[in-house]
Amino acid sequence: DFLKSFVFSNLEIPVLGDVNVDRLFVPPNCGREAATGDNVRYHYNATFVDGKTFDSSYQKGGAKVALLGEGRLIAGIDKGLQGMCVNEQRRITIPPHLAYGSTGAGEVIPPDATLIFDLHLVDLWNKADLVVAKTISTPKDCKRSVMRTDFVRYHFNGTLLDGTAFDSSYARKQTQDSLVGEGWLVKGLDEGLLGMCVGEIRTLSSHHLKDMERREYPPQATLVYNILLVDIHNPKDNITVENQVIPESCQRKSVVGDYVRYHYNGTFLNGVTFDTSYRRNSTYNTYIGMGYVIAGMDQGLIGVCIGERRRVIIPPHLAYGEQGAGDVIPPSAVVVFDVNIIDFHNPKDEVEIQVTHKPEICNDTTEANDVVHYHYNCTLVDGTKLFSSHDFDNMQETTLGWDKVIDGLDRALRNMCVGEKRVATVPPHLGHGEKGTEGVPSSAVLVFDLELVSFEKGVPPGYLFVWLGEAPTKLFKVLDVNKDEKVSQEEFGEFIKLQVAEDKGRIKPGMSMELVVTDMFQNQDRNKDGVITADELKLKVEEDKEKEAHDEL
Repeated sequence: DFLKSFVFSNLEIPVLGDVNVDRLFVPPNCGREAATGDNVRYHYNATFVDGKTFDSSYQKGGAKVALLGEGRLIAGIDKGLQGMCVNEQRRITIPPHLAYGSTGAGEVIPPDATLIFDLHLVDLWNKADLVVAKTISTPKDCKRSVMRTDFVRYHFNGTLLDGTAFDSSYARKQTQDSLVGEGWLVKGLDEGLLGMCVGEIRTLSSHHLKDMERREYPPQATLVYNILLVDIHNPKDNITVENQVIPESCQRKSVVGDYVRYHYNGTFLNGVTFDTSYRRNSTYNTYIGMGYVIAGMDQGLIGVCIGERRRVIIPPHLAYGEQGAGDVIPPSAVVVFDVNIIDFHNPKDEVEIQVTHKPEICNDTTEANDVVHYHYNCTLVDGTKLFSSHDFDNMQETTLGWDKVIDGLDRALRNMCVGEKRVATVPPHLGHGEKGTEGVPSSAVLVFDLELVSFEKGVPPGYLFVWLGEAPTKLFKVLDVNKDEKVSQEEFGEFIKLQVAEDKGRIKPGMSMELVVTDMFQNQDRNKDGVITADELKLKVEEDKEKEAHDEL
C-alpha cells in the first residue's frame, strides 16, 4: 500500500512507476506541465532516507538544466519531473533500481540506496516553442499599431519564468528604444511588438528571447518581458493635424512670417503632460515658418485661423530629436500639442477698418490736429474685454497726430464723420507692442469699437491760430487800423476775432479767444512795450522756417 498511495502534508501522492511523489506546493495557475522532450531547469536537495544530504543545487549556486525522456537523468528523477508546473515543489522518493542500483555511485551513493529529492521547477521550455505573446490590456482608441520599420519606445519588466526579476527599464527611468523589423532586436521580440498600440501591455515569453539583451540571468533561462508601449513613429512620418475646430468666420489664415499668439498643452502619445501655457497664464508667442520653434510646430501653425483649435502630432525628427530636451523630453519622443490660436498678425499689417455705420450727411471729417470726442470698447480678438469709455463719466478726448493715443487708434479715428461707427483692428506694432501694458498682453492684436461723437478742427502743435487761406500780403498795414505805425492789443484782438468770424482763420480748440489774443500779442511784442511794430511782427510759419534753417546751419 505504501508504494501505491499515501497522504503527506495533506496532499495525495500519486505513484509514477515505482517513484513516490509528494506534491508539496502546486501553483494555482499551471499553464503547462513538463513532458518528454521538454527542457527543464530545477533546483533540488538530495538526501538519504535518514535525512543526510549528499547533493544540492543550492549549494552549487545554480539550478540544474536537463532534457526529459532522453536518458540523460537517472530514471527516477526523469519520472519525478514529469507533469510538474513551473514553481511547483515536489518531494520524490526513488527506489534503488530507478536510481544508482546495486552498484551505487562511488563513495557518495552506497549500493541499493533509496534516494529522496526535494524538487523546485523554475523553468520549462521546448526547442520547438515559439515566442508566446499575451495581450494584457489594450486602449479603446487605437489609431495606429506597430509595423515593420517603425521606431518604438517601451517600458518593460524582465523576469524569469518563476517570477524572479532580472531587469527593468522602470528602474533605470528610461524607455527601451528600437527600430522594429530591422534586425535591431531578436526575431521573437520583433514579432511580439508588431501590432501593439500605444498604451497596450503585452507579455512576451520564450527561451529564444535570451539574446534580446545582455542581462544578468541564468544560462538557458526562459525570459518573460512585460511590455508597455509608450511611443511609436516612423522615420518617414510628417506631422499629423487632427481634432481641428475651425471658427465659422475665418477671414485670414496664417502664413510664413506671421507672429502668432497661442495657448497649448504639450503631451506625449500616452497622454502624459510635459508642459502647458495655461499653467503660466500666458500665451506662447512666436514668428512662424522662420525657425524660431521646432520644425514640426513651424509647420503645424501654418494655415491656422484666429480662434482655431487643433492637435499637432510631431515625430521626434521634427521635434527634439534623438537627444530630447533635458529632463523634460525623452530622446526620440513623439510630442503632441493641443493648440488654441488666440491671434496672429504680420509686421507689415496696417490698421484694418470696417465701417459699421455712416451718417447720410457728412460735411466734414477728422484729420490731423483735430480734437475728437469719441466712445470706444477695446477687446482682444477673442472678445476678451479690456477697456471701455463707457466705464468712465466722460467720453474720451484726444488731439489727432499729437501722440496722445497709440498710433493704431490715432489712425482709426481719422477721416471719420460725426456719428460714424467703425471697428478697427490694430496690430501690436501700432498698439502696445511686444511688451504690452497694464491690462494688455504682450504682442496682442486689439479691436476697437469706435463711435465719433464730435470734433473740433485743430491747429498744428505750437500754434494758437492758423489761416484757412492765404494770410494778407501786407499784414502790418491791415493790423494798423489808425495808421500810427504801431499795433495795440485792442487792434490785434479785433483783427483776430474778425478772421475767425469770417472763417478765414481758426484758433486752437479748448482756448478762449481772449487768452489766444493775449498769448499771441505777447509773443509778437518782443520788447514788451505794449505795442507791436513792423519790425517785431513775424508770422510763426516764418519763424519756424528761420529756426529750421538755423538748425541746418
